[in-house]
Amino acid sequence: MRVRRIVDLTHVVSPDIQVYPGDPAPTFTPHATVEADGFDLMRIDMGSQTGTHVDAPRHVRRGGAAIDAVPPEDFVGRGVVLDVRARVDAGALVTADMWGEPAIGAGDIALVLTGWSQYFGTERYFEHPALSVEACRWLLDRGVRTIGIDAPSVDPTGDEALAAHHVLADAGAIICENLRNLEAVDFPDPLVSLLPIPFAGIDGAPVRAVAVQIEN
Repeated sequence: MRVRRIVDLTHVVSPDIQVYPGDPAPTFTPHATVEADGFDLMRIDMGSQTGTHVDAPRHVRRGGAAIDAVPPEDFVGRGVVLDVRARVDAGALVTADMWGEPAIGAGDIALVLTGWSQYFGTERYFEHPALSVEACRWLLDRGVRTIGIDAPSVDPTGDEALAAHHVLADAGAIICENLRNLEAVDFPDPLVSLLPIPFAGIDGAPVRAVAVQIEN
């Protein structure tokens, strides 16, 4: 087995990164420096939903699994890119007919490509397409339990109902938001990793999301 290519699907986190409206902006504070202490050590303060991140069911469902309780296998699997770029515009709800009948099933990671990551860092990013409840149920009915999107949320920004979040959380599914570079995953059967830091008892965590092309 040989790794031929790795596509980075992750936004770089900095104090200037765009965050969801109302979320805390990251701060990086030097705790130790090479000059004063012989080594660098940074204190980092940021929200659990900063940048490219995963939501555990706990995010919207009291009693749902926290991020450290989700098994690692839920974050790694064959990726299936669902390209809806030609069918969506600002504020659109993605429906299952937009991606046709892809070969997808249990253990696969659905990656919804809206093209909206091109607007990351601008106000237009928050006018993104989102997932309809019908699209979520379509994926759940086929055994998919991990769903990613190249937008700030699977629900419309500012929509307090969070319908897509709830339908996925009720099924114990994992959500990955703020992905990028999904259009570069142009090879079959990518191995996708969305592994988070297992913070104890909380709603989610940032990830270094990648898609790997493997040659046997």
